[in-house]
Amino acid sequence: MVKRIVVVDDQETVLQGTINALKPHYEEAEFLTAQTGRSGWEKVDRYKPELLIMDLSMPEEAGAPPQSETGIKLLRNVMEKYKQLNIVVHSIDPMPLVRLRPAIDAHEGGFTVANKAMTIGEMVTRVEWAVQGLNYTPREIRTGVEVRPEWLEVLNLAFNQSLTDKAIADFMNVSERTVRNYWSKMQDALGVYPEPGKNIRVQTGKRAREEGLID
Repeated sequence: MVKRIVVVDDQETVLQGTINALKPHYEEAEFLTAQTGRSGWEKVDRYKPELLIMDLSMPEEAGAPPQSETGIKLLRNVMEKYKQLNIVVHSIDPMPLVRLRPAIDAHEGGFTVANKAMTIGEMVTRVEWAVQGLNYTPREIRTGVEVRPEWLEVLNLAFNQSLTDKAIADFMNVSERTVRNYWSKMQDALGVYPEPGKNIRVQTGKRAREEGLID
């Protein structure tokens, strides 16, 4: 259950628009807002939300010019301290995220990107994916991302040996949450995302075979 959501954006209209779009879907949640990198960090560190929605371009403090490096700094600090926090980057220009690709790959919580040019429905979907612990990053940010050995092991154990996530976790000596995180990361790398009426694991196996990752 999502009890607290922190929304960070230096534009008041975007803050209110984001909250208005999400309130019908998260009626029980408390929404907290911030308009600078510093206040964003303070809200996350103090209230420990289940979900963070943030722009990249923002001022470090009131009166300072907005810049993407401020958002990158906030994101880096948040992912380092709160490894399981679900995050949505809501930005018109998500390309600076390439600077954080290793950290994004290692992050254990949901991590999705919603372009501000998207429709409200598309943005809400990205938020739902993050809350579910899924990952979605634009293709241009994923360029060159390699499939890690542990992801290949999960694919082999799941599709060639028919093991459940719990059995995979026991075999690899990791937690089930870690296995689910591996699934989410490799699905993002393969460009596989939830679609109505389709089984995402089946789709993952299909794409993995197309890429030659499993027989």
